[in-house]
Amino acid sequence: MDAATPAHALPENWWTWPTALGKKDSDLEVTKRQWGAFYGTDLELQLRRRGIDTIILCGISTNIGVESTARNAWELGFNLIIAEDACSAASSEQHQSSMTHIFPRIGRVRSVEDILNAL
Repeated sequence: MDAATPAHALPENWWTWPTALGKKDSDLEVTKRQWGAFYGTDLELQLRRRGIDTIILCGISTNIGVESTARNAWELGFNLIIAEDACSAASSEQHQSSMTHIFPRIGRVRSVEDILNAL
């Protein structure tokens, strides 16, 4: 018997890359297998092949997925920039904890505006 889709379920195409972001055919797309983007993927290999040593991170959830990816990236020797206002968590306390206690130890926390101005 098929169960009805819960009312809180994500839309069918929620993972589709927004066209407004201008995705190119040469852009790398990685499907996460765990909380961090490096576990069970070839992300490190793909970044190293391209000579990329600095990663700009953003996403959901600040204290889980973003933090896990940041910790893994730091352990692998990548430079990190975390886009503070392009991350979110279930609560502002969870978000702020990562932004003030974890990320400054392993990378640079910046606003999207500051990151774009520096590029």
